Amino acid sequence: MLVEQLGRCMSHRLPYTSLARISFAFRTPRARWNSTAAAPDGPAVSETNRAEATMKRFWDTVGVEKRGDALTVTLDKRALKTPSGNTLLLPGNKLLVASLIAAEWDHQATLLKPHALPMTSIASRAFDDLGEQTTRYEVQEALLKYLDTDTICFHQDYPPQLERLQTEHWDPLLEWARKTFDVKLFKSESILFATQPEATHEKFRKVLAEFDQWQMAAMERTTYTTKSFVIALALVLKHLTVEQAALAATVEVASQIERWGEVEDTHDVDYHDVRRQLGSAACLLSEA
Repeated sequence: MLVEQLGRCMSHRLPYTSLARISFAFRTPRARWNSTAAAPDGPAVSETNRAEATMKRFWDTVGVEKRGDALTVTLDKRALKTPSGNTLLLPGNKLLVASLIAAEWDHQATLLKPHALPMTSIASRAFDDLGEQTTRYEVQEALLKYLDTDTICFHQDYPPQLERLQTEHWDPLLEWARKTFDVKLFKSESILFATQPEATHEKFRKVLAEFDQWQMAAMERTTYTTKSFVIALALVLKHLTVEQAALAATVEVASQIERWGEVEDTHDVDYHDVRRQLGSAACLLSEA
């Protein structure tokens, strides 16, 4: 189900054999790529850094293997490393995440496209940084600041298209948050004088404190993508699908398109980018 939420941006799911021995590869003739010898599997080397530096594909095959209780993506049989140089090890219940990361690397053509590695970047963020309590607390406090500037808390009564979309996509979310967490969330017409009650901040602080590193990484990416703490929380807690979250996050843009039409190579690019980012966050939470 989560793969389908990625839409046109990330819809390819990779085959696998069994959990006892997970290993698959994509083979392409070496002559097709500007290849160099793959770096050894060691903590001092990061494939993501190397690819970013050369901007060229240096590997032939991509696979997913089981190493102990963990899963790892391999490039030419060598484990993929994060930008920090750590071997990216995923929990055994995150086969979908590993499969999507493998697909991202296999779909890279002659020139690397960093924006096409959303699953790699978010999984690396969770693995490298958000397993550490101090970093997780810092991220938590940064995200809580979005409560006072949350997109869905600022409503306008003009134009009619915007007013209708706010009512359709934002009001139900605010009501869900109020009832689910027993908090007050105020709407405003001006960002200059709007703050949410401290009790609301404290309640959501406790909610975030219970998140693991994967949930926190998804929460971080979704909040920064949507500019909304509430939309992010609803996606992470699976109250919203990726498409519903994307629609809520783009209410203002959608109202402009209704009034003036779509701007080619702008609105359409943003449309896919929002869903790519939110899709990667949703898939990171998969336990399949």
